[in-house]
Amino acid sequence: MQAQNFDVIIVGAGPAGAACAIKLAHSGLAVALLDKAVFPRDKTCGDALSIDVVNQLAMLSDKLAVEFNSLVAKVPSYGVKIFSPNHQHVDIPFVYKKQESCGYICQRLDFDNLLFQHLKEYQNIQVFENCAVEKVEQQTGGILAQTSLGDFTGKIIIGADGAHSVVSKNLGPIKVEKKHYSAGLRVYYEGVTSFHDDNYIELHFFKDILPGYLWVFPLPDNKANVGIGVLSSVVSEKKLNLKASLQKLLETTPNLKERFKDARPLETIKGYGLPLGSKPRNISGERFLLTGDAASLIDPFSGEGIGNAIRSGRVAAEHILKCFEQQNFSAQFNLAYDKEIYRRMWKELKVSHSLQKLCRYPWLFNFVVKKGNQSKYLKQFLVEALANVEIKRLLTKPAFYYRMLFK
Repeated sequence: MQAQNFDVIIVGAGPAGAACAIKLAHSGLAVALLDKAVFPRDKTCGDALSIDVVNQLAMLSDKLAVEFNSLVAKVPSYGVKIFSPNHQHVDIPFVYKKQESCGYICQRLDFDNLLFQHLKEYQNIQVFENCAVEKVEQQTGGILAQTSLGDFTGKIIIGADGAHSVVSKNLGPIKVEKKHYSAGLRVYYEGVTSFHDDNYIELHFFKDILPGYLWVFPLPDNKANVGIGVLSSVVSEKKLNLKASLQKLLETTPNLKERFKDARPLETIKGYGLPLGSKPRNISGERFLLTGDAASLIDPFSGEGIGNAIRSGRVAAEHILKCFEQQNFSAQFNLAYDKEIYRRMWKELKVSHSLQKLCRYPWLFNFVVKKGNQSKYLKQFLVEALANVEIKRLLTKPAFYYRMLFK
């Protein structure tokens, strides 16, 4: 069978791949978007969409932003409840540009399908579902992707195929490192009670799983996304059985067991890996770029990855246009992509990694939550820190905690 030829091959139609394709929609380039699944498809995730994610949809397409606003299968969330290891909590509203704002909780089944159906409207994008990429290799003057639907050739390939990226495995240098990787579990529930009136997402931190946490996020139709994420190095060191840990915490924690007393799981527990952006990596090379989870861009503290996935897809599209303008797809030229990704993201990723390391100390976590409820100054500081990385960075400084003693 003769190979199908395109200018750009994108592997993976999740948020990173979809964003890259949409940004190339009016480029005149022939784009092949390959995905092993058939949409709509589930994606194991926490399902939380930050304010950053929502804002980026309009940067992709005004029509897409309108389509998202009309999507019924989501709930607005106006803040976060953070529970310390001693079971105390502090409520922090979401703020954007000094105004109260909201993110959303929306199943990836629905959110990813929204992006996917939108990108299919563009004539220069050809979509191939049920197309598993088996091998990627460089050829003279191009790239070859061998798939379950035959061979595809192009000038450049984009790895948007997640934590177990075939593109990265075949072409890239990224390896799994347990201290920069997290193990996650998710299970959908029905009948969980006592959510905040404004649908605050909940992060529950426990001594035995620090710097990880258990989450409970409200969903439409009396459902909830419940899960646990723990640094892989901690799982190994403590020999944790995450399924058993999740079940035990739901059944024995005072502020959870009553709420889950009559709840029922809607599925078996599903696991997934989170490649964390806690160290800079080489995310490009000769005729390839890595995006999203394939580039290990997940926030090391919050575990949020959709915002950076979309952003990396946008940056990749911008760089691809430069590649074709210059007819240069070399590893040296593509280093500009790495540089731009980390120019936009590294400051926040670095701060989040520092916060992740601080979360290893339960007494410090307990202290911050306690003071957050006692001090209007600190409460306001935490509100602003969620929205501003420069303010958040102060949380990594010893002087901040010293001053807190006297506030």
